[in-house]
Amino acid sequence: MAAPLSDHEKRKQISIRGIVGVENVSEIKKGFNRHLHFTLVKDRNIATHRDYYFALAHTVRDHLVGRWIRTQQFYYETDPKRVYYLSLEFYMGRTLQNTMINLGLQNACDEAIYQLGLDMEDLEEVEEDAGLGNGGLGRLAACFLDSMATLGLAAYGYGIRYEYGIFNQRIKEGWQVEEADDWLRHGNPWEKARPEYMLPVHFYGRVEETKKGPKWVDTQVVLAMPYDTPVPGYMNNTVNTMRLWSARAPNDFNLQDFNVGDYIQAVLDRNLAENISRVLYPNDHFFVGKELRLKQEYFVVAATLQDIIRRFKTSKREHTSSTISFDTFPDKVAIQLNDTHPALAIPELMRILVDIEKLHWDKAWNITKRTFAYTNHTVLPEALERWPIQLLETLLPRHLQIIYEINQKHLDRIAALFPKDLDRLRRTSLIEEDGGKRINMAHLCIVGSHAVNGVAQIHSNIIKTDVFKDFSELEPDKFQNKTNGITPRRWLLLCNPGLAELIAEAIGEEYVKDLSQLKKLNDFVDDDTFIRDISKVKQDNKEKFAQYLEKVYKVKINPSSMFDVHVKRIHEYKRQLLNCLHIISMYNRIKKDPTAPFVPRTVIIGGKAAPGYHMAKMIIKLITSVAEVVNNDPVLDDKLKVIFLENYRVSLAEKVIPATDLSEQISLAGTEASGTGNMKFMLNGALTIGTMDGANVEMAEEAGEDNLFIFGMRVEDVSEIDKKGYNAMKYYEQIPDLKQVIDQIKSGFFSPQQPALFKDITEMLFKHDRFKVFADYEDYVCCQERVSRLYQKPKEWTKKVIKNIAASGKFSSDRTITEYATEIWGVEPTDLKIPSPNDATDRGRLR
Repeated sequence: MAAPLSDHEKRKQISIRGIVGVENVSEIKKGFNRHLHFTLVKDRNIATHRDYYFALAHTVRDHLVGRWIRTQQFYYETDPKRVYYLSLEFYMGRTLQNTMINLGLQNACDEAIYQLGLDMEDLEEVEEDAGLGNGGLGRLAACFLDSMATLGLAAYGYGIRYEYGIFNQRIKEGWQVEEADDWLRHGNPWEKARPEYMLPVHFYGRVEETKKGPKWVDTQVVLAMPYDTPVPGYMNNTVNTMRLWSARAPNDFNLQDFNVGDYIQAVLDRNLAENISRVLYPNDHFFVGKELRLKQEYFVVAATLQDIIRRFKTSKREHTSSTISFDTFPDKVAIQLNDTHPALAIPELMRILVDIEKLHWDKAWNITKRTFAYTNHTVLPEALERWPIQLLETLLPRHLQIIYEINQKHLDRIAALFPKDLDRLRRTSLIEEDGGKRINMAHLCIVGSHAVNGVAQIHSNIIKTDVFKDFSELEPDKFQNKTNGITPRRWLLLCNPGLAELIAEAIGEEYVKDLSQLKKLNDFVDDDTFIRDISKVKQDNKEKFAQYLEKVYKVKINPSSMFDVHVKRIHEYKRQLLNCLHIISMYNRIKKDPTAPFVPRTVIIGGKAAPGYHMAKMIIKLITSVAEVVNNDPVLDDKLKVIFLENYRVSLAEKVIPATDLSEQISLAGTEASGTGNMKFMLNGALTIGTMDGANVEMAEEAGEDNLFIFGMRVEDVSEIDKKGYNAMKYYEQIPDLKQVIDQIKSGFFSPQQPALFKDITEMLFKHDRFKVFADYEDYVCCQERVSRLYQKPKEWTKKVIKNIAASGKFSSDRTITEYATEIWGVEPTDLKIPSPNDATDRGRLR
């Protein structure tokens, strides 16, 4: 068989990555050599791979700068409504290749690097992931930035420049061990510090009642230093800005009192202020009420709102009028809250409007509500933010007063509408009384926003009819659905060039900006040549990934086995345990009769567990222990292999997703708000085994349920079981396979040195499994057998793959953002192309 094409050879064939002009190549080589010499102060004799990466990154960045300045100049001149996406997480991954693709420079850069005698893939591997997020929520924010720029929206992402991102995961003796992610150690070529826009953020202090109203005094000040990262749209010359704030101590920090004897200690204490932006909290779907986290949430909100208001006041329109009026603020500013983490923006805007700008409360509240919209990301009760009153009283005393006032007016309205309904007052209050007074941040967001959305149809329905039922009865029109999406630039063009080009040859290149055009692939479902080509692309990707796995994990992988992949954060609700039980049952089946036919599988599981989440860490240990037994049993031969993918992150997702045959999306129905990994797998030609949960429901609608492997209880079945009471023992006693698997885990079969090692897992499964693993086990195993049967018919399998790819158009983040823009933010996407910098001299300023 011919060897798979190298990525360099593949890219040379690919038109959608930009034209290779001789001038382009020569200009890039010149830029590369100039940066190596002048920026990095190296020559080719002593330059390292990292130097070459930085030289290329600076060269590519040069092509962004003119477009970036022009875009901001264009926004100043045309003064559109601005969209501000506030998020504590932006999980960006690597930037180099994405920038080359969006600027149409990929081929020219490839050729230039090739002519310089270097390997592009080696250079790309040098770049650190910007891991400023935990999982889905942070990656969604990154996809949204890409789509907002591609759709020509005047949009800004605002967040925190964490010095340490999500921890690096190492597996030692089967256990997860965390290491700090020092991603800025070598510098970041993509960011530009903007000390001229540094802003003060206040904490602590007290509220003084004055004749002019309440005043927040005696505060401690921390400075917020902005770092800007360019966000290029796809081939439209638009470059938006992601602005991340870094905490800096003021120069007089702890030195205000001139009697302070210990000057040295005072300088050392500057670290205390700067700790605010030191590290990302590594909790996904779990609320930890730490003071530092609350400081982070207020820090990003306070700095961002000052910046938004400064930009509003210095806009071209306001320059022409003598007085600043906030009446037009909601017509010029839309702020989207990505979950409740930036919820303090609501009382903060009220504080600015009432205390500083001296607006009347009712007018300020009207402006605030019309400005904010809130996206809910989870229905898990343990994930909802509930901040203790005492903490706010100390840290943000004025904001607590404002929240009390908002709550009072809100409850007055409820009482007027539902007199004598005290329970409704308790349920809808922003302040929860039971178990210590706490502020329910989701309630604050709902009351303070004009729109609230879930992130998949099923999730939005659950929010309306269950979690926030009282609020949706009050204002039904406020609640919307915005099904999540993914950017096809990173999740197809970048990560799967072979498939991207194959699609372009079949239906043209327009699909990159209009993913709904993938529907045209339905015409090719019975085309033998297309079926063969799709199958070959998948096989090439699998062989490449198998080589990677062998290199990194020293495990020999059979590339013709089914690649069965389950990658996401490790959490009980995502049910990696269910997958693990299936692995053990397959192992038992082979051991029982090694000569019986068995469809070979490589099961790949990856994901990080929150450092304090004991059960998730035990689940990792169980998976690695099962892998140890399975991979070292000679009876299994090549039939079954289990890999735990260490340190799953964006750049690793880009490798594994294109190589996947079967995508595992097996959360208990009603627990996964949407999922976005499911969409990435679908777009990249994997079939899905999943429950009717999150966006799986809409994927089944789009592709047809018979083109996915759907199993398990539906939401209605789960609530039936909840009413009756879930009895795990019943399933254990009735399903012999399940009993055998659980008995093996209990008896120490996978942990002979410590037979009781997994006692916490088995106890949980029997006594308090909220996610009902046993209840879906039998149907899951049956469904997996259907998967194996179809995999033995490659042509039928590939036809289903083509139908899935053809149906994945809905799940572009361009569609999602178009819906946010038109239905929530009141702005229109545009395909207007800003003139390129070469058209005239660069003018303007970044604002």
